[in-house]
Amino acid sequence: MTSNKKKPRLVVSTGAGISAESGIKTFRDADGLWENYPVMDVASADGFRRNPALIHQFYNERRRQLGTVRPNRAHEILHELEEHFDVCVITQNVDDLHERAGSTEVVHLHGELTKVRALDNPDLTYRLESYDTATTPETRIDGHRVRPHIVFFQEAVPMFEPATQLAAEADIFVIVGTSLVVYPAAALLNYVRRGVPVYYIDPNPSKVPDGVIVIREKATEGMARLAEILLKKI
Repeated sequence: MTSNKKKPRLVVSTGAGISAESGIKTFRDADGLWENYPVMDVASADGFRRNPALIHQFYNERRRQLGTVRPNRAHEILHELEEHFDVCVITQNVDDLHERAGSTEVVHLHGELTKVRALDNPDLTYRLESYDTATTPETRIDGHRVRPHIVFFQEAVPMFEPATQLAAEADIFVIVGTSLVVYPAAALLNYVRRGVPVYYIDPNPSKVPDGVIVIREKATEGMARLAEILLKKI
């Protein structure tokens, strides 16, 4: 006999730390470089205006790298939790590791490496054929010149408002692989309803708001511990 009981809504905010264990580097290095490029040259609206060819080249390289890595155990556990919870992932990451691990509801705050979008219509996006597909400033799809489907510094984050609505729906809210000081993603915590349990997985947590339950582990170990805690409560 199957149960018609509604699954608790588990909303998980993920950042670079969850993908780092798969081998994807973050850009927040102390020297201000991302894969040896100045961050603002390859991740800002001004950088794109100055040198669109460099931007295309850079994200072509990131996409090829993405094709060489695999989801890790933290990604897989999030998918497995869908058996017991109504799981939504809100990620700052531009990789597709959540999707490849099987997660069915993923909101990308900062765009997606596997897509490009039309320069003349930001709502028009195209999924690229493979991780090795390369684009240039001259690439046209359906007659449209395209750019990486990435939210650059100096640009608005169009998916932030939908993400706040999801945070407000949470019965359980989890933060993993991201600090509580990087905005706008850090602000999602402000939309979680009072009384909803909040878990924060981080080996070196920053200042933690009152009431947040900290799991001082890296993402893979922390997600395993979280799953154990949550499943005991069912």
